[in-house]
Amino acid sequence: MTASTRIACRVLLPIVALLAAPVARAQRENGSSVAWGLNQYGQCYGPPPNHNFVAIAARFAHTLALRTDGAIVAWGRNSDGESNPPPGGPNTGFVALAAGNAHSLGLKADGSIVPWGLNYSGQCNVPAPNTDFQEIGAGGGHSLGIKSDGSLVAWGWNDYAQCNVPTPNTGFVAVSGGLAHSLALRADGSVVAWGDNLSGQCNVPAPNSGFVAVAAGDFFSLGLKADGLIVGWGDNDDHQCEVPPPNTGFIAVAAGAYHSLGLKADGSIVAWGWTDHGQCDVPVPNTGFVAVAGGGYHSLGLRAFSGDLNCDGKINFDDIDPFVALLRVGPQPAPQYEPQR
Repeated sequence: MTASTRIACRVLLPIVALLAAPVARAQRENGSSVAWGLNQYGQCYGPPPNHNFVAIAARFAHTLALRTDGAIVAWGRNSDGESNPPPGGPNTGFVALAAGNAHSLGLKADGSIVPWGLNYSGQCNVPAPNTDFQEIGAGGGHSLGIKSDGSLVAWGWNDYAQCNVPTPNTGFVAVSGGLAHSLALRADGSVVAWGDNLSGQCNVPAPNSGFVAVAAGDFFSLGLKADGLIVGWGDNDDHQCEVPPPNTGFIAVAAGAYHSLGLKADGSIVAWGWTDHGQCDVPVPNTGFVAVAGGGYHSLGLRAFSGDLNCDGKINFDDIDPFVALLRVGPQPAPQYEPQR
């Protein structure tokens, strides 16, 4: 897995449970989203057309998806406007997204963050200067952003000190928010965790090295190692920290409220933990996925954009990575050639 793949996967980068029949929607257009689990608010049924997506995010009961043109599509619970992107501005130029319990974040190509939804705890008040962000994450009621210099900014609900970034505040490359705790990955492969630790979700297991991605559930944490192994810690009442064997070959990880998901290099998704709403029952065919995301009690997969686009003999995130790169840098001018003499 290349460094660009890991960075892209981290932004694809999870969360109400009332009785409703489990659902699964598995459309197979290019770059389509597939959703399964609780659908009480329509969080598993995105608006058509279901294609041309390059990134997905979810939490609680709403879902976000990023299109190749830089627009964000949102569906599901919308009681606080969390599914109405973006407020007061054009829905263009986005390169990453993150979903909190009732708020949403979009990262623009210019490095600014656009928030919308519930703002009761100030989770939508991006601290100034709102510039130079490269990665974003969202928790239950707090928000996180990483600047280009590797420093991390956190704001919003802070009753458990989940916004108090530990020192030294440098070298961060990825971030994820739990219900009331935060996880961040350093460039050296170590994980830093802070905030609510009642279930041990901030006690990173030794050795704290070799990590390439992180994901935070409500009261538990997940880390993906460079060798394709997933490590889980924190609340394990629903076995969400017990990765099914064989615990190998993973390239991405995601967390819901009480369930976990891992994406294998062969394009299949493995899900485990609480599954009363079918959130761990991956629809068939379980193939061709390039990204995964966990909502509260629903799950998401992103299917391959159009097969083996880069002709490397594999269908994985590398096939849509050029689209993510294009979103980040914007359209480039056509090359100019000197006329032949």
